[in-house]
Amino acid sequence: MRDVKLEDKYTLETGTVMMTGTQALVRVPLIQRALDRQAGLNTAGFISGYRGSPLGGYDQELWRVRELLEQQDILFQPGVNEDLAATAVWGTQMLATTPQANKDGVFAIWYGKGPGVDRSGDALRHGNIAGTHPHGGVLVVAGDDHSGKSSTLAHQSEMALMHAGMPVLAPSNVQDVLDLGLLGFAMSRYTGLYTGFKLCNEVLEQTMTVEARGVATPASVEPDRGELPPGGLHNHPTHLDRQQSEVVAKRYRWPLVAKFVRANGIDQVRIAAPRRVLGIVATGKAVQDVIQALQLLGLDETAAAALGISFYKLGCMYPVEPEGLFEFAAGQRELLFVEEKEGFTEAQAKALLYGRPGAPLVVGKQDEDGAFMIPSDVQLEPIQIAVVIAERLRRLGVESVGVAERARQLADELTWAAALAPAEAARSPYFCSGCPHNSGTRTTEGSIAAGGIGCHAMAMYSGPAMLPNTQMGG
Repeated sequence: MRDVKLEDKYTLETGTVMMTGTQALVRVPLIQRALDRQAGLNTAGFISGYRGSPLGGYDQELWRVRELLEQQDILFQPGVNEDLAATAVWGTQMLATTPQANKDGVFAIWYGKGPGVDRSGDALRHGNIAGTHPHGGVLVVAGDDHSGKSSTLAHQSEMALMHAGMPVLAPSNVQDVLDLGLLGFAMSRYTGLYTGFKLCNEVLEQTMTVEARGVATPASVEPDRGELPPGGLHNHPTHLDRQQSEVVAKRYRWPLVAKFVRANGIDQVRIAAPRRVLGIVATGKAVQDVIQALQLLGLDETAAAALGISFYKLGCMYPVEPEGLFEFAAGQRELLFVEEKEGFTEAQAKALLYGRPGAPLVVGKQDEDGAFMIPSDVQLEPIQIAVVIAERLRRLGVESVGVAERARQLADELTWAAALAPAEAARSPYFCSGCPHNSGTRTTEGSIAAGGIGCHAMAMYSGPAMLPNTQMGG
C-alpha cells in the first residue's frame, strides 16, 4: 500500500485520489501549469472572483494551498466584486499587446455564483468578444443554486453565458470537473472564446475517488480550423472595430466549438441499446440523477439496454453538438431530455432535429400532449425521474413487470411525501447566542431597516420593522 498524504489531491501525478468537486477545481490550474511546462510553455495562472454558495469554499481552499499555487506561478486574487474580477480576467488575455511581457500566456479562472454571473454580464461579454490569448484561455465558473437553498433567488446561469456568446461545459461529477476543466482551457485556446463551466451544489460538494492523471492527461485533439480571419482568432480588441470583432466571434470562432467537442469526445453515449426505443439525454447534475433513477427501477446498464433504453451524456450543454446528437437519435422512437430548470438542451435539440427524416419524438419538460412532465421550478430528484422513465416505457409499449411494479411503489412514495402535513410548530432561524447581531440588528422605535446579504439577514424574521433583502450590493 502506498503512503497516502492529504496533499495528494494536489500533488499526486498519477493514480487514484479522493477529493471534492471544489478541490478538483483547485487542482485544474495546477495540472494546466504542469502540462504547459511539459509542452515548453512558460505560462502563469490567474484566479479571481467572488465567493458565494455553492462556490463559498473555493477561496478558502485556494488560500490553504497558496504556497503551492505561488510555486507554480498561479496568482489567486479575490475580486472586490464579481465584475471587477471579470475585468481583471479579461486583462490577462491581452498579453500579446502588453509591452515587455515575460510569460508565453496566462490562463485564467473567473468564479461566482449565479447572481454574480448576472451582474458581471457586461464584463464577461466584453472579454469573450475580445477573445483569449492562444496560450492563455479562460474558464468562467458559474456556481448554480438550483433550488435557492442559500441564495435570494434560484438561478440557472447557462442562459446568461449563452447571451455572452460562450460555449458551456457541464460536469456531472468530480472526475468531470478535472477532465472537462482541462478540456475547457484547451477549447478556449483553440476557439479564442471563453469557456463557460456550470457547477452546482451536488457536484461541488460531492466527494469521490478520481483518476489523477497529471501530466499524463491525454493531449486534447485540435482539428484543422479551416479558413481564419486576416488578424487571426485571438484577442481581437473591441475598441478597434466593433463590427469586425463580432464577425470574428460568430463566423470564425463559434463554428470551431462543435469541431472541438466532437473531436475530443466531450459528449458520450453511456448506454447503447441494440434495439433503439427510448433515448435519454441528460447534462450536468441530471446525468447522475438518471443513473440513480434507473437503479431505482432495478436497471443496470445491461438491463436498461435490453429494454431498448439508450443514454447520452452531454458534456457540452451549449451548443449541443449536432453530429453526435443525430447519430444518437437515429432509429430512436423517442428522446427524453432530463435537465434541471428550463429545457435548455431540449430546445436546442428540437431546433436541430426539426425537419430531419425519421426524427424521433422529443419530450422533456412537457409530454407530446403538452402536459407537465419534468419540473423546471423545483430541484429534480431521481425518484421523480424514475417514475417518468417508467411511464415513457409504458407509452412506448415496452413491457417489464419488474419496472412497472417498482414504478408503482415509487409513485406511492411521492404521493405519500406530498401528503405529509407540515408541522404546526415552527421555529424561525436566528442568531447564535453571543452573536453581536442579536443586538446590532435591532431597530430603534419608529424606524425600519432593509435586509442585506449575509447571516444578519435573519433579522428579517424577527418582526415587521425589516424590509426584505435586495440583490447583492443593492
